[in-house]
Amino acid sequence: MENKIKRNEFLKSLGFKGASLLAVYCGASTLSSCKNDSGVTPSGSVDFTIDLSNAAYSKLNTVGSFLVYNQVVIARTSSAATGFAAVTQICSHEGQPQVYFTGGGFACPVHGATFSLSGAKTNNVSSKGITAYQTALSGTSLRVFS
Repeated sequence: MENKIKRNEFLKSLGFKGASLLAVYCGASTLSSCKNDSGVTPSGSVDFTIDLSNAAYSKLNTVGSFLVYNQVVIARTSSAATGFAAVTQICSHEGQPQVYFTGGGFACPVHGATFSLSGAKTNNVSSKGITAYQTALSGTSLRVFS
């Protein structure tokens, strides 16, 4: 007969020792499993053009919408020709490709990091911002570049 313990009971059984071990493990600066503020950027060069008349990218014609292309989050921030913002999808806190547009900035749901339209950190979850890219609209062609 096999004795099974519920996860909650197991964690309670660890008590202070287990909590201390976890705190030491996550606090160690050489371990990357708990935190990685290594300024990760999308793979490959960031210089591409998308056609906003193409159905796959047409949502960028609507203010407040966004899409992800080549690990870059591109958002329509206003109706002006300059009303676009583009940042890396890779969060600077843990290197997760989870960044999305919130309507007023960018956020990562993994640990709640938030960033401005220019990629600057706006809360204390991440120790630094994320990479932002330039955008240029010409007709229906939107260029995103470093």
